[in-house]
Formats: sequence, C-alpha cells, structure tokens
Amino acid sequence: MRGKFITFEGIDGAGKSTHIPWLAERIAARLPAGAKVVSTREPGGTPLGEDLRQLLLHRKMHLETEALLMFAARREHIAEVIEPALARGDWVLSDRFTDATFAYQGGGRGLPTARLEVLEAWVQAGLQPDLTLLFDVPLETAAERLAGAREPDKFEAESRAFFARTRDEYLRRAHQSPARFRIVDATRSIEAIRAELEQILATL
Repeated sequence: MRGKFITFEGIDGAGKSTHIPWLAERIAARLPAGAKVVSTREPGGTPLGEDLRQLLLHRKMHLETEALLMFAARREHIAEVIEPALARGDWVLSDRFTDATFAYQGGGRGLPTARLEVLEAWVQAGLQPDLTLLFDVPLETAAERLAGAREPDKFEAESRAFFARTRDEYLRRAHQSPARFRIVDATRSIEAIRAELEQILATL
C-alpha cells in the first residue's frame, strides 16, 4: 500500500516543529512491519536541498529567483525522498511543503499566485499531501516565541505586516481546501495540541 504524506505548516513561531518528532513516534507505532516514518523538511530534505536552504534563508535575492529555488529544491526532494518513500509504503512527514511557498513568497512577498500555480503543476505533477496540519497563532504570540531564541534568518526577521500577509494566505488556502487542511490552535498547551493530533491521526 502507498504511504501517507503529511505536511506541517504555520508562520515562524507557531511551534509546529515541536510536535513532529512526537507524531512520528505515534505513527511509527501503528504502521505494519516493514513500513517506517520518514521525517524531512523544506527547503531541504536532500543534500542539494540543504545547500539551497542555506542560500534561501540567508542570501538576499530577487523574489522570482527565491521562488524558483524553492521549487528546484522541492523537485529534488520529491524525486529523491518523498515519492520513493510513499511508493515503499512509508509515511512522510514534512516540515513545510508547497503551502509555505504560496504563503511566504505569494502572500508575504506578493508574487502572483498564478506563477506559483504553474510551478506547482510542473514540479509536483499532481502530488499533494494527504493531510496538512496548519499550526495557527496570533502574530503577537509568534513574535514572543521567536524573541531571543537565536539569530533570526531572513524570513524570521521580516516585518509584522509580512507575517500578517503570510498568515492570511495560509488561512485562505486552508479554507479553500478543507478536506486536506486541519487548522490547529497552537496557542494551547502542548498536551492539548497533542490530544487533538491524536484525534486527527485516528481518522487517517
């Protein structure tokens, strides 16, 4: 059987990455013998993708160059990691995927959605996550969590207005595709969030 593809999304500071290792363990305990959980991330996930990640997070570049590099890393990620894992029957958990590009480069930076849709159709050839968990928090909460955590990358250092647009685009996409998305109120305690994730997992 083909595996499942789950993506984790949210603005910087939403706390999504805290829950990925925990959910990976919960899923692994349920899988049949021989199947496993593959945890990965974007941009990144492959040696080439990780090299591109460093450029994307720390180098200034033209907006269209940024979007093209995101999709270049994604093409490699799909070909080398995601599709082979799903074909083996493994479950793939990815910290960000294409929704992040629509939210950050589209919503945040203002790149026309139509251009991103062309790249999405070309690079993914119909591949979409089975489930996208959108960890949602108010901008103030995200900013408090990021404050003093470490040296911010170029996205984390963006303005409040940028993150407002990014969050709005995430929510727009979630309401546009309710069968795929689950919006998780990430202002709650870790225990409360994980209880909800357990309930969502039971439906897959």
